[in-house]
Amino acid sequence: MDSLNPFHLAFPVKDLSETYKFYTDVLGCATGRRSDHWIDFDFFGHQVVAHLKPEVVSENKTNAVDGENVPVRHFGVILEWQDWEKLSERLKSINITFIIEPQIRFKGKPGEQATMFFLDPSGNALEFKAFKDKSQIFATE
Repeated sequence: MDSLNPFHLAFPVKDLSETYKFYTDVLGCATGRRSDHWIDFDFFGHQVVAHLKPEVVSENKTNAVDGENVPVRHFGVILEWQDWEKLSERLKSINITFIIEPQIRFKGKPGEQATMFFLDPSGNALEFKAFKDKSQIFATE
């Protein structure tokens, strides 16, 4: 797992300028190509593309995971532990509203991880997580 290929993900948004501000100012993403209908973002080394499609944006359904209602449709990235802690503190300092507060999930069990969920301006759910032991990413109980 030392050299993963970057993934590509396209997702709908309701407003491109609002999306641009969030992904660049809040998450620190650089941008690539763009048009009046989409923007490429460098999402921690991965290519995610926001497509203007306000009629597609809708509320997420949830599923119970370790006592939390996790949005079924979400995406994110696994960060180094210290980077996750820094991002968590920065998001708290700018008063991001979390749908799942920064916490440790599966504490003391296989797959123990730090996780947090919040929404982008279009309501897309984002999860950022970290593992102290990366060999636990695909751990089973």
